[in-house]
Amino acid sequence: MLGKKRVNFSRHWHFFLLIIFFLTGCTENLSEDNKNSLSPDTAPPKIAPTKPAPTPLSQNHSAWLKDVTPDSGVNFTYQTHITEQGNIIAAVGGGLAAFDVEGDGDLDLYFVQANDLSHGEVKKPPTGNRLFLQTSPLKFVDATEQSGLGDLGHGMGVACADYDGDGDIDVYLCNFGKDALYRNNGDGTFDNVTLEADIEVAGVSVSAGWIDFDQDSDLDLYITQYLEFDPETVCYDAAGRPEFCGPKAFPPALDVFLENMGDGTFRDISKESGIHHSAAASLGVSVFDFDEDGRTDLYLANDAYENNLYRNQESGGFIDEASLLGAALNMNGQAEAGMGVVAADLNRDGLADLFVTHLLMESNTFYRNLGNGLGFNDETGQARLASSSMAYTGFGLTAADIELDGDLDLLIANGKITRGDNPFPCQTPAPLKEYSEPNLLYLNDGNGKFTVDDQRGGLFVESAQVSRGLLHADLDRDGDLDVVITHLHEPSQIFRNDAPRSGSWLTVQLLREGTDPVAEGASVIAFDGDVPLLRIYSACRGYASSFPHEVHFGAIDPGNQITVHWPGGIEEEFQVPEWNQRITLKFGEGNRR
Repeated sequence: MLGKKRVNFSRHWHFFLLIIFFLTGCTENLSEDNKNSLSPDTAPPKIAPTKPAPTPLSQNHSAWLKDVTPDSGVNFTYQTHITEQGNIIAAVGGGLAAFDVEGDGDLDLYFVQANDLSHGEVKKPPTGNRLFLQTSPLKFVDATEQSGLGDLGHGMGVACADYDGDGDIDVYLCNFGKDALYRNNGDGTFDNVTLEADIEVAGVSVSAGWIDFDQDSDLDLYITQYLEFDPETVCYDAAGRPEFCGPKAFPPALDVFLENMGDGTFRDISKESGIHHSAAASLGVSVFDFDEDGRTDLYLANDAYENNLYRNQESGGFIDEASLLGAALNMNGQAEAGMGVVAADLNRDGLADLFVTHLLMESNTFYRNLGNGLGFNDETGQARLASSSMAYTGFGLTAADIELDGDLDLLIANGKITRGDNPFPCQTPAPLKEYSEPNLLYLNDGNGKFTVDDQRGGLFVESAQVSRGLLHADLDRDGDLDVVITHLHEPSQIFRNDAPRSGSWLTVQLLREGTDPVAEGASVIAFDGDVPLLRIYSACRGYASSFPHEVHFGAIDPGNQITVHWPGGIEEEFQVPEWNQRITLKFGEGNRR
């Protein structure tokens, strides 16, 4: 390895030392020779999954989530072409978006694509991102070429919003290299306006969140930056094998904040906004008003560093109060490898909690919102979310009411970053087959206590891949939430929701015009009997992905009142006489409180 930096694998992901001597293969175990070579004092313990290994690729007819990909017309694989471990950039991308491209009411799908990051002298040319338009329920056609969205950059993530206020959804691409902004022309075509928008973001962008931080009725943009990546840095495990580098092998990068100037251009205000006091290998971002003061805040899931909770100050800019408010570390005072994050009311108390996915041997973390701006408390164990996630590495996630019973369930996309003993059958191609894991479906009992369900998730939980991006969306417009997921080097999947319906449903879209408050970051509250059902109106959630611009409710005893807390502090009440429909609520047409 002449001319390259050799990095010993002593990064924050401390669990490597527990599993590095296991051999490769999705179902292989240690050979007898290797077993005998490990003394009782040095042999790492096997990390057994908390659920039994499922039958490979079984078709469970009682499953709630049915894989409908083969008949959907969607054929997409996030492919980096790597032939060996090492390049961390190749292992952490894979975002996707669901949004209405043409304004016809249907949700379309957009996938970012990677480039060839292999070390070979001859590299495969870029194939570009892919757009699939929905032509009928769960039927799609590839419209990439005519749309202009076939960006050739190395795609990591995507964030969609109407940044120019013309009523249609635009697309920001988080790339390894130069990011790109595409303006929607309103007819299903897009123009790359990166240069004319004065956007010059380059590095390792993974996620982005649209937010009106200064309450001037246009959307500004927060972009996570992962690492100061050096391709000459090579990492190895303790057995001397090439391995994906962790974040501590590189300097962390500083995030970027762009102010929307209202004339189609943006200005980099990262320093003056207050977000440049520390660099922390950021991956996931959530946009929500955690303290209910009318100013939208930001939460960052950081890999191996303390998380950030940027409170939006009345005087302007942000201040990181994650440590003060209990959301920087876990209950043991440890920084964890944060990947995906969602802000959602998981215990039905009307407050937005935080849920963050982490690495193997670091449980995913549930931070309960204490209310009144007091902050958060790590209650992962109390929510029964700790031990069940210890054997997995979570990336994408979503909180969704799968069976319309009035509470939010959790779906998590898993896929390892390091080798290890892996008992799960898989079809993942080398060199990633050692990294495949099944995904997780947690059902909420209505009080913020969760149980892993191994049956009703179908192939979503039964098959093992290296999964990354994940989102929910009512793709077929039948009132329940379907699921789309991406994998490294394996086809993305669409799961139709066939869960038996416990109650009614309601999908809400917010509408604003001109100088009205933006909808991104609004809190929307419906009722199930006397229980408030809070949803955050933001496409920014999960991991490197962009969700539809609408919120969804399920309820056993649906109420007829919807309350919207718009960014800026204006609160309006709307009457909804009937559920089981999609409705649009326009700013100014509700009763102001």
